[in-house]
Formats: sequence, structure tokens, C-alpha cells
Amino acid sequence: MATVGLAVLAGALLLPEAAPAHGIVGKTDLPIPRWLFAWAAAVVLVVSFVALATLWPTPRLEQARERLVGRFPRILDPLSGAIGLALFVVVVYAGFAGRPQATSNIAPTFVFVIFWVGLAVLSLFTGDIFRALNPWRALARGTAWIAGRISRTGLPAPMPYPPRWGRWPAVVMIAAYAWLELVYANKDDPSTLSALALAYAAIQLIGMSVYGIETWSTRADGFGVYFGLFARLAPWRWAEGCLYRRAPVVGAATLDPLPGTAALLAVMIGSTSFDGFSVGSAWTSLEPHVQSVFSDLGAGREAALELAYTVGLVGMIVVVGGLFALGVAGMRSVGGGHRASELAARFAHSLVPIALAYVVAHYFSLLVFQGQAMGYLISDPLGDGSNIFGTGGWQIDYNAVASNAVWYVQVGALVLGHVAGLLLAHDRALVVYRRASQATRSQYWMLAVMVGFTSLGLWILSSTT
Repeated sequence: MATVGLAVLAGALLLPEAAPAHGIVGKTDLPIPRWLFAWAAAVVLVVSFVALATLWPTPRLEQARERLVGRFPRILDPLSGAIGLALFVVVVYAGFAGRPQATSNIAPTFVFVIFWVGLAVLSLFTGDIFRALNPWRALARGTAWIAGRISRTGLPAPMPYPPRWGRWPAVVMIAAYAWLELVYANKDDPSTLSALALAYAAIQLIGMSVYGIETWSTRADGFGVYFGLFARLAPWRWAEGCLYRRAPVVGAATLDPLPGTAALLAVMIGSTSFDGFSVGSAWTSLEPHVQSVFSDLGAGREAALELAYTVGLVGMIVVVGGLFALGVAGMRSVGGGHRASELAARFAHSLVPIALAYVVAHYFSLLVFQGQAMGYLISDPLGDGSNIFGTGGWQIDYNAVASNAVWYVQVGALVLGHVAGLLLAHDRALVVYRRASQATRSQYWMLAVMVGFTSLGLWILSSTT
């Protein structure tokens, strides 16, 4: 039944009248009215909820089994790290030494398209590939290995990581990246990106040296945590030279309820939502008024624009956090003596598939079209006319994927993501609440949250200009 529900969901939700991400594709009419898809999405979510309530009476995901499917040579781990470090060096060097135009330099396309979007999607299928490629983790491990061989007394033990920090450092880092991507006026300047990349790497190396490489990577490194969350949805898990197979999505159920997790996911979903909202008619009508407020206070034109977009970004994150907080408050009213902070921490994992769904829905066209630019950028990373691999003459084919295909992918991503979130929340409710009836009542609120997120995604995509 769950499989059938997911299949039905894939054709139901995100098909508004047209909604190209980043303005890459023009807006056209769809053969089916968007209101029909909105209603279909809501009906599918409700039907899925009823099916879960009647056919899923006991928790199944908390103790989901993994099966060892193979082992791989330990040398692959440092080799992957060396590849990641080499890519990092190339991108940073290109940012400083290459042409300043964003379209000619490999740095902006690699950072904003391949790294931020492509790696997130790839993590769904491969598991935590960023952990293997993480350049600062590789550099820290290599440095520690060499220092350990040289030192006669051994390296000092790392300081204990403060429990109250949880994932809050990652919240700050991902929020800062979102501000860079969506607000900062000079975000496309390659040299600026390279300088910020070096600064970010330095912060990670300092954190790893103080609190331990793995502890910092899995809790505080913004990108390490970001990609690690998406990797929990994958059917594969890599650990200590072993490859394990598991059912898709269930890895999210084992997410540690650390402080800051819900806030991090609110930032992830909210920032992606604002990216779509900022090119829609509602924001283009509102933004000049917000900007004028800061202009009247004495801010320059560029500063006022950045402040206006900062307000919009923060506002959208607050809206997303408010939707989740509403669901938590409703669950708390069911009974059981649970605190709001406890429920927020224990149900935050249900937002992971929604966060990935928003990434796919809002950035899919960017990935499939602008991602093609890597074909010629790898041959000419500096934009100086080189043709290293013979692909310098490649161009972007904007007819590679039809507009309708893009919209169907967006629809499927949003619907499947929200159903997966509903499934995770329902299974966790069966663990948190003593009686199945309480668990079911608590999920009325989470159903409302999922419908809210679905409606938000639909509205943003349908209003994109």
C-alpha cells in the first residue's frame, strides 16, 4: 500500500502552470489546471495518512535492519579525500587566477550548481559521498596521520564537544551560505567565492583540531551535516570499510535528536523556498517597498537591496519554522506530558525528505541546464581559451529536457518528499506515544503541516515569473 501511495503521489502535486527555477525556461500553460493538482496532492496526503493509520499500527523504522553487502579497500577513503582536496584546490585557484566573469570561470558553476545542488541529489542515491570527498576532513586526517608518526608522545586528545551546541554551528554556516547565495550582491565573483572557501576551510580545520575530526564533521561542519542529512535517505551506508544496504528513507529515523536540528532543517527548507519566492510576482511587488524602508533610513541602493532580501530570507525561514512549531504544539496538546522541545527534536527527522524535495523541485532545471556548462568549463576552468579535454566548444542544450518533464519531476519530488515525511512522523509517533490512538491523533497535526508545506511549494512554483 505504501508503494502504491508513493507511485500515485508522484503524479499529483507540483504541477502548477509553469514554474521554471531561476528563470531558465519560459512559462507556459499545462494541459491540466493547477487547482486539480493542488487538490490531488491534498487528497493523496490524506489517503496516505489514513492508510498509515490503519495499516501501520506498530513502529517499523526505529530498528530497521541493514545488510552487509560488501567491503572495500581502506585505501579508497584517503584516495577519495585526495580527489576532493584536488577539486577544492582547482576551484579555489580558478577563482583567483581565472577570468572574473561568472559564466567563464568554473568556480561559480561548481559551487552553486554541482556542489550545492548536484551533490545533494547524488547523496540520495550513493549515501554520504561528501564525507569521503570532504577536502578539509581529508587535509585534517592527513595532517593528523603525519603528526602522529612524527610525535613521540602522540597527539593531545581533543576537547569534549559541548552538548548544548548540538548542530547549531551547522545552522549558522548553512544560513550564512544561504545569505551568500540569495542575498549578497557579489556572490558570482569568482575571487570572492575562493576567498570565502578558504575562510570556511580554515574554520573547519580549527574546529576539527580542537574538538576532533569526526565529531566536528558530523555535528558542526555545515556542509558535512547538510549532505549527511540527505544521505540518510539513501539505501546505502558506508562505514569503516563496509557497505550496508537498507530500505530507502529509514536512515532518517536514526538521526540523533541533537539541539539545533529542527532549526537547521527550517533554514534549509526556508532558504530554498525563498529562492523560488524571490523570483515570483508576490516578492517583486513587495520588495521595492521593503527596500524603500532601508533607503529612507540612509542605506545605499545596494545595501538597501541586500537588507530587503535579508528580511525576505529570514521571513521565509520563520514561516517554515512556524509551520513545524504549529505541528509540534498540536502534538503536545494530545497529551503524554511531552515538552515542545522534546517533540521538536524527536520529529525533526521528518523534515529531511521535505528539505531534499524542495531542493529537487526548485533547482532541478538549474542542475540539468546550467550543469551542462561543466562540459566546457572543465576544459577551460580559468576562462582563458584553453581546451584541455577537447570539450571547450560544448554548449548548453536548453532542449535537452522538455518543460513538462521538468514540472513532472518537480511534482514528483514534492509529493514523494512530503509523503516520506508523513511516514517518518507516523512511525515516530507510535514510539513516542503509549497508545496507538494518541499517536494517530497527534498525526492530524503533522498532516496539516505536510499539507501546509505542500501548498507552500505549489504556490511558490506557480507564482514564479
